[in-house]
Amino acid sequence: MPRVKRGTKRRDKRKKILERASGYFLTKSKLYQAAQEAVQRGLKFAFVGRKQKKRQYRSLWIVRINAAAKLNGISYSQFIHGLKVAGIELDRKILADIAVQDPAGFTALVEQAKAAVPAQA
Repeated sequence: MPRVKRGTKRRDKRKKILERASGYFLTKSKLYQAAQEAVQRGLKFAFVGRKQKKRQYRSLWIVRINAAAKLNGISYSQFIHGLKVAGIELDRKILADIAVQDPAGFTALVEQAKAAVPAQA
């Protein structure tokens, strides 16, 4: 089998890993194997974190909607149910933004949700 001299490929690969590890503590930023392990671990956490961020924002929106709904005398679940029955298709991100930025508009939505629930029952 012929001898393989990897040339720039190996250097480029190692350089890329070490650049990603810059700023890590002690050998994790200097030695290739330690840096490789640290970078892999960091990328794993970054992937998981991107998924968790979506969950955390959704739960924040729900908390905000619930607080605003309670101020208007209705529970979160009844409010969401009332909106669905009324045919108002706003997602939780928009509802939370309305609750924070425009309390009068949110109150109008609550009134529509309250009106729609007895009509259905």
